[in-house]
This record gives sequence, structure tokens and C-alpha cells, in this order.
Amino acid sequence: TTTTTTTTLAFTSSSTRSSHPLSPTFVVIGGSCSSSSILIISSLSSTSSADDPPTTTTTTTTPMMTPRWYQKEITVTAPSRGCHLITKDFQKAMKDELPTIQIGMANLFIQHTSASLTINENADPDVRRDMEEALNKIVPASWNHDGTFHHTMEGDDDMPGHVKASLMGPSLNIPIRNGRLALGTWQGIYLNEHRDQGGWGGGHSRRIIITLQGQS
Repeated sequence: TTTTTTTTLAFTSSSTRSSHPLSPTFVVIGGSCSSSSILIISSLSSTSSADDPPTTTTTTTTPMMTPRWYQKEITVTAPSRGCHLITKDFQKAMKDELPTIQIGMANLFIQHTSASLTINENADPDVRRDMEEALNKIVPASWNHDGTFHHTMEGDDDMPGHVKASLMGPSLNIPIRNGRLALGTWQGIYLNEHRDQGGWGGGHSRRIIITLQGQS
């Protein structure tokens, strides 16, 4: 627990009050929330008289936020090349850990060079199809045959897949709020599979490292 102590200091005696009866001054002494208590002293400077109320001291104890760290590796199988919604895969994998964090951050990192992660529309599947079409036009397979690409030994989908993966990125950071991902209403997590056969593995299974950090 973190203990917060508020102390009101006694008034000084004088026959004449100042023009400003109460001049608050706040001093905060403490360390990090993980190990140290925070002492807040509120000093009110004023003159006093016999009618002034007695000095009071109030102590309030509140629960300390506990730091939490979790890490898990999951394997997600994409049914085909293209953009696939995997928000539910994340939620299923972290169903026990995520609710324990009230404020924090989730990091997802994919351990591959021809697949990527991004966040986009979670409702209309046409968005995912259009994303794949756009990526194919941005990095066309024809570059394997016109001299643009030199790394062509692994197939027409390989070097374009590497470029697409770099454009989209290997990781995501998503805020955690009250035990849930703070995604917008229409936001979802995408696994973007850029290979026809998922790389050297012969399938579309991709490893994703999930790290949760925060406080409860």
C-alpha cells in the first residue's frame, strides 16, 4: 500500500492578521510508486486567534498499484496470403493476463521477415482484400523479372514480401485501459501474410511474441 499523509501545520500567533489569511505552500517528498511512500505536506501560513480551530492531522491509506509483466509466444496460422484479422487470437491468448492490468501497454512482435502486423478496419472484409491489392500494386511481382530485384531465388512472392513487411512493420504498441485493449470501435489487429507459402516453413504459421506491462 501507498500511504499519503496530509498535515496541517499550526498557525503562528500575532495580534494582527496578514492581508492574505491563507497562503498555501505544497511540498512533495517521495520516490517511485513501486517502492516508496509519498508524503504530501500542506503548509498554510496565517495568524491565529483564540477562536481558531485546533490543528488536525488526517492520514489516508490507498492501495499501491502493483507492476505486472507478462510475455507469451503464440503461433497464428494464416489461411492464405493477404491481410487477416487476429484480434480474437490475441484476446484468447491473453484472456487471463489482460484483465489484471488497469493501465499499461501491449506489445506484439512478429518474428518473421515476410509477414507483418498493422491495425486497421475490423468490420468490412473488403478492406482487407483491398489492402492486399494495394500492397501488390505498390510492390509488384514483376520487379523480379525487370531487373529491379536481385534476390529472386526463393520465388516471385519472396522479395516483394520482404519489402511489404518493412513497409508495414513487425510490431505494434496498443494501450491497455481497465483490463482491455484500448482499440477504437473500428480498429482490429491484422496479420499480413506476404508469402504464398508462408516462407521456408511450408505453411502460413507465424510466431508472435506478446508482452504486456502495466499496473493493476
